[in-house]
Amino acid sequence: MTVQRQESYGRRSNAVFCGRIALIAALAVLAPLAEATTSERVVVNRFSGLAIEGFDPVAYFVTGQPVRGLPEFEASHDGAVWRFRNEGNRASFVAHPEIYGPRFGGYDPTDIARGVAFAGNPLFWVVSGDRLYLFGLEANRDAFVANPERFLAPARTRWPVLEETLAR
Repeated sequence: MTVQRQESYGRRSNAVFCGRIALIAALAVLAPLAEATTSERVVVNRFSGLAIEGFDPVAYFVTGQPVRGLPEFEASHDGAVWRFRNEGNRASFVAHPEIYGPRFGGYDPTDIARGVAFAGNPLFWVVSGDRLYLFGLEANRDAFVANPERFLAPARTRWPVLEETLAR
């Protein structure tokens, strides 16, 4: 091999190596999303059994931000374990899970509108019309905020059919 060809080969090997490292890093970042199952009526982490990754669903309404729940304040509902920041939040949820639980079981409403159940991320959220919505992508949340009814009308229509296909 000529020197020029050897140098070219070396650069190509480095590019392939860097590409593989980038792919591994991306998979490590996206792994928690893959852990959420899409065969449940409520988004649940398949390893821990926690709904919405252990975030307190009531805290979105009370503090206006996602807050991790604590193991000492748990409740079971819809086949999932929900965690809360305090006893008051737990009591509010137990009394009214239909209000405080994320709409569409925590699935992304923009995807539900397209007829697909994709798990929402508790860090991409919005409270709209007194309901909590979780989104799989930040871009989906931004599109939803710009025009909620564009997504809610078809999502409400498609959700009953999708919900029936999800496990009980």
